[in-house]
Amino acid sequence: MKGSARVIIVTIIGFLFLTIQANATEAYPSNWFVQMKWNKVQVLLRSTDADFSSSSIAINYPGVTLNKVHHFENGHYIAVDLVIAPTAKPGDVKIQIKDGNRITSHVWPLKPRRKGNGTSFAQGVNQSDLIYFLMPDRFSNGDPSNDRIAGLKDQSLNRDSIFLRHGGDLKGVQNHLDYLQDLGATTLWMTPILENDMPDRTEHGYAATNHYAVEKRFGGETAYLALSDALHARGMKLIQDAVYNHVGRFHFLVQDAPAKDWLHQWPKFTQTNYKDQPVFDPHASVQDKRKLADGWFTTEMPDVNHENEFVANYLIQHAIWSVETFGIDGWRIDTYIYNDLAFMNRCNQALETEFPKITSFGECWVHGTANQAYFAQNNINTPFKSNLQGVADFQTLLYGIQPALNEKFGWMEGVSKLYNTLSNDFLYKDATRNVIFLDNHDMTRILSQVGESIPKVKMGVAWLMTCRGIPQLYYGTEVLMKGISNPDGWVRLDFPGGWAEDKKNTFTQEGLTPAEIDMLSFTKKLGQFRKSSTAITKGKMMQYLPNEGLYVYFRYDDNQTVMCVMNTSEQDRNVDFSDYKERTNGFAGGKEVVSGKTIAKQFKIPALTMQVIELTK
Repeated sequence: MKGSARVIIVTIIGFLFLTIQANATEAYPSNWFVQMKWNKVQVLLRSTDADFSSSSIAINYPGVTLNKVHHFENGHYIAVDLVIAPTAKPGDVKIQIKDGNRITSHVWPLKPRRKGNGTSFAQGVNQSDLIYFLMPDRFSNGDPSNDRIAGLKDQSLNRDSIFLRHGGDLKGVQNHLDYLQDLGATTLWMTPILENDMPDRTEHGYAATNHYAVEKRFGGETAYLALSDALHARGMKLIQDAVYNHVGRFHFLVQDAPAKDWLHQWPKFTQTNYKDQPVFDPHASVQDKRKLADGWFTTEMPDVNHENEFVANYLIQHAIWSVETFGIDGWRIDTYIYNDLAFMNRCNQALETEFPKITSFGECWVHGTANQAYFAQNNINTPFKSNLQGVADFQTLLYGIQPALNEKFGWMEGVSKLYNTLSNDFLYKDATRNVIFLDNHDMTRILSQVGESIPKVKMGVAWLMTCRGIPQLYYGTEVLMKGISNPDGWVRLDFPGGWAEDKKNTFTQEGLTPAEIDMLSFTKKLGQFRKSSTAITKGKMMQYLPNEGLYVYFRYDDNQTVMCVMNTSEQDRNVDFSDYKERTNGFAGGKEVVSGKTIAKQFKIPALTMQVIELTK
């Protein structure tokens, strides 16, 4: 308990003991819940004021059994294995730590399950969803009072710097959920919201220093809960960005590690080789495999040792605790390929056992569809089989839509690469679980990627809204934000209108250029159509071989057929329904979604244009 410690003199079995109601002991997880399937909980206790090396543990709480106690080489820690019976009731479990004639008592709450018990959260994402991805520090400042927090190492606040904090927070995001819904977004994904008490570069969130604390400069746990509840009240979903591979250098589990093997240790700093191939290469060396998985991401992000069972339990329990505490619907898993894959299978399975509808997709920034499919549930005959449901689909981006928009058409060039990449979907167990995107927080924005050609951006957005998979829209794409990812701060600029002093405001459209307003309108129309389209959100896909830069594919089910026509050439092209009889038979024409114009069975599509057409009888 926080506050002044209370000293109580008690007599136990004829001996006099000093019992201290401690305020210095921390527990991870900080609490647990009744009626959970994961009912064997390993509680890691920490106190920098104590030495637990020879301590014993006692617990007397109905339905909670002490199974085992673990000591560490660092006496600041002790781990307690508890079994929580189905009969256990919510309440405060008193964990007594006895050391000689001194008893330290830590109160560990056992809470009721979150309201809804998994039916109103942990719903997962699928093709019916549109994910809006943003960085809280760069989206909107809803509470200027938390811009700086006393005691944290990074006290920067300067919107003129691409690397310093800008003050955006979770309240700012909550204030603009109407805007997200107007875009057709059903789901919010943010860069990590956990505490990053690092000296610098804290704006991105990928260097956690306490898993059980939400970043105070974002508003802390209260603001995160409020945002989650506001999303669910609207029927929207929340994805949490999970980082299992590494932590920040100033995490207490780095600065004051329980044991030397909590992290991957090297004689001198050794960085990962960032090469995925050694994981599945039948000819790979053990050395290359080890460097990939065990090398540190950067000097500021130490690599966590998943083969240590205490580390594995710590991370898995935190994932379950987060879903139950904050009502998470799905997981985006950072730097998936650098994790111990056997550990990831365990973690994924634990989440799905506890929350059967929850979904996960991993960042697998690799090169090649077979490489990417290896890390997901797949149809490949390999010794290791991943249970990851889907991936962030870098292949349809790097070897699909980017060359389609930027290269001249050829036998294997231009839009032929997009067709070819999608033809490899046979590698996946279910390619519709992959998350497709045009850009993100690490990559050059789509407008800059296509030479600031607005027609090409529109083609990209139209593809994003209609292709198989789950679309992810990066904040600001809809108003033509640009930036080249060298350095990455240029693709992480502030969203126009997120700060009271902004002269340009996307939310009100004040100060936007005509081109920006047009792009915003274009995105909204496609996003809203997508939301109501059964063919796109639940249907199948059929694509036709590209011809002279013209690429046609269909999304269809028993109730609706949507024809998607992408003309990547610099000349107008003629389109005839008779060339696509398998999908156009029985239809007299269609309606172009964005313009609302009627489309005949033969029509001409302008150069550098994509049309999304709902076919009509």
